[in-house]
Amino acid sequence: MSERPPSSAPSVTPLSPASPAAVVAALRAAGCVFAEDEAELILAAARTPDEATELVRRRASGLPLEQVLGFAEFHGLRIAVEPGVFVPRRRTELLVDEALAQAPHACLVVDLCCGSGAVGAALAAALGPVELHAADIDPVAVRCARRNVAAVAGRVHTGDLFDALPAALRGRVDILAANVPYVPTDEVALLPPEARDHEPAAALDGGADGLDVLRRVTAEAPGWLAPGGCLLAETSERQAPAALAAFAAAGLAARLAVSAELYATVVVGTKR
Repeated sequence: MSERPPSSAPSVTPLSPASPAAVVAALRAAGCVFAEDEAELILAAARTPDEATELVRRRASGLPLEQVLGFAEFHGLRIAVEPGVFVPRRRTELLVDEALAQAPHACLVVDLCCGSGAVGAALAAALGPVELHAADIDPVAVRCARRNVAAVAGRVHTGDLFDALPAALRGRVDILAANVPYVPTDEVALLPPEARDHEPAAALDGGADGLDVLRRVTAEAPGWLAPGGCLLAETSERQAPAALAAFAAAGLAARLAVSAELYATVVVGTKR
């Protein structure tokens, strides 16, 4: 709530550049909808007033808040996020929850298209001791993911989808989480600037209808899954019927999980 000084006040002391009110005002001017919440996080992260001013400048320039702070909150964890790495979304927590419900005793987990490694780290944290492998084609993402899965002894590989994984994993994977890009190419330009301008295109662009990468993953997944193992992929509500068809075409028993609260849609496929 803003405060108005009494009309008799002779002057108003200028605000420090790092004062909460000044930070909120700067973020509002830059178009940040949740300026108060963001200001609180920035001020908590900054060690000095000068650092706070620099963090505000970076956020006001359009950099995603998580990349400004250096972390994102995801499924109860603080996930390290670097510039140029896809920022984990809260809606993807549905994928994690569905994986845990489908395979609560999983021993071998793969996080494909891992980005920061948030999904793999969250699954390993919830499951307890597991063998965790993550993979991404982007070396920057791989470096970031290694930071996030180190605590659970996860291994991160660089390469294109399954080509990155050790062949010894074939037929053994209990949970295959694939948070693939699913934005149709023509719609990437319509994304918010935080994503469009500051996250890698390969983590967003899913091809003409948004499902190119999903189809590649589902086609190969059965060869990597253990009997009863599951594949999970996020998609949009509009794409869900086509995504379900791709899972079925690969021979997986598929179902849809939807969360109105998270605005999330996940396809879950189980190897028969």
